[in-house]
Amino acid sequence: MIKTAARPLVIVAAFAASLLVGLIVMLSAFGGMRSVATPAAIGGPFQLTDQSGQIVTEKAMEGRPTLIFFGFTHCPDVCPTSLFEMSEILHAMGSDADRVNAYFISVDPERDTEAAMKDYLSSFDPHLKGLTGNPEVVAKVLSEYRVYAKKVPLKDGDYTMDHTALVYLMDRDGRFVAPFNLKRTPEEAAADLKKYL
Repeated sequence: MIKTAARPLVIVAAFAASLLVGLIVMLSAFGGMRSVATPAAIGGPFQLTDQSGQIVTEKAMEGRPTLIFFGFTHCPDVCPTSLFEMSEILHAMGSDADRVNAYFISVDPERDTEAAMKDYLSSFDPHLKGLTGNPEVVAKVLSEYRVYAKKVPLKDGDYTMDHTALVYLMDRDGRFVAPFNLKRTPEEAAADLKKYL
């Protein structure tokens, strides 16, 4: 009677042991846990020009949290809405807004000259800096930040841009933290951003 009751436990133990041995063999065969790919880093070195003609590099992010939005000045709705929401957050931060970077990086450098960026950003919070550069330099930044951007022809011969539409939150060391949620009150978002000061 005792032997019959113990038999299922022996079978379960043997099955568990064989699974463990199989897992160890698989990990050995594939070089252990170290071979598991880590997520690609977001961000990297860049050298762009702001709307005032000043050179801005990734070094400007050191010591301050940074919000980055990629878009273009001919964007009909997503970009102006996002920049308005960022402006409201910066306004809600009061004097602490001076301790934050807020960048609008162009995905359309052909049209987004320094002058075009300056004119476009005049409608938003003055803390927002528009960054642009030549197409090759901008393409490198888009790659470093894993931003999708594609020119889409329109019927009238003009074009628009499909692009990633999220706000990147970078910490005081210039490392990506997470997408920053704009869909809340400016006061809530400002309080969240202040945690990174």
